[in-house]
Amino acid sequence: MLPVLWSDEASLDLVEIIDFIEQPNTLAAHRLLTDIIAAAEQLAHMPELFRPGRVSGTRECVVHPNYVLVYRVGVSSVDLLRVLHARQKYP
Repeated sequence: MLPVLWSDEASLDLVEIIDFIEQPNTLAAHRLLTDIIAAAEQLAHMPELFRPGRVSGTRECVVHPNYVLVYRVGVSSVDLLRVLHARQKYP
């Protein structure tokens, strides 16, 4: 099992997404936060399970039809790079 390390960008992405959703719907924001955290924790156990990413060397985990975790599997950790809305321009 590899530890999952959140980049500063991924942490900021998560805060911004949850803050945005929380304004109109606190319950939906809480559910999404729970889903994203659970998906990130799952990466520690099965990092190769999800599809190759659009950026070479990365992988992408679809948490919800609208949200994607972008990560890189390293030798000693899984590096969570970004938490993106599916419509965000990336890379």
